Amino acid sequence: MSEKRIKIVENILNANDQLAAENRARIDAAGVFSINLMASPGAGKTSFILATINALLDQDVKIGVIEGDTAPVTIDSDKISAAGMPAIQVNTGGQCHLDAVMINNALDEIGLDTIDLLIVENVGNLICPAAFRLGTHSNIVIASIPEGDDKPYKYPNIYRGLDVLIINKIDLLPYLDFDMDYFKQGIEMLNPGLQIFPVSCKSGEGIPTWLDWLETKIQ
Repeated sequence: MSEKRIKIVENILNANDQLAAENRARIDAAGVFSINLMASPGAGKTSFILATINALLDQDVKIGVIEGDTAPVTIDSDKISAAGMPAIQVNTGGQCHLDAVMINNALDEIGLDTIDLLIVENVGNLICPAAFRLGTHSNIVIASIPEGDDKPYKYPNIYRGLDVLIINKIDLLPYLDFDMDYFKQGIEMLNPGLQIFPVSCKSGEGIPTWLDWLETKIQ
């Protein structure tokens, strides 16, 4: 990579970080807790969001969701809207991640003054989203049992900057060759002491423990 190219990349990331700080200030001013939810395709991001929404329905917690997709489809945002929560669809135009500019625009539409929790569902990808700050409070990755136990070793960057790791689809552990100890060893090398919640969005196992953590963050 040439020096010129490195400088261009640095400028892009610096500009993104500045706008991410502005996003955080807006979110903080509204008293909203915010999450950047990342995962590979099929790990269960939308299912996890819906499980969280359903579990909080009787607690009068208002949740807004920003959905990032590379194509102009509204499948995921339609599911969130059907669950009774506002959802904004962001088409990245083929880009493999959301950035602070996209989030800044979406914040104008989501209605920060009407929600308590903002969940950003990033584009399904374990590489690009790790490089772009959005202005959210917590970075969370969902890993799923069918993906295999080697993901921390193959995609280390996305696990280094995490605040929480969700291990989804644990109901499939008896049926798949997934070494949980090996997986967690890889995580511990990259992010010692990381908060981990094993869950099953299908059975509901582990969701209450996740909610205990989440409720301490929501004002």
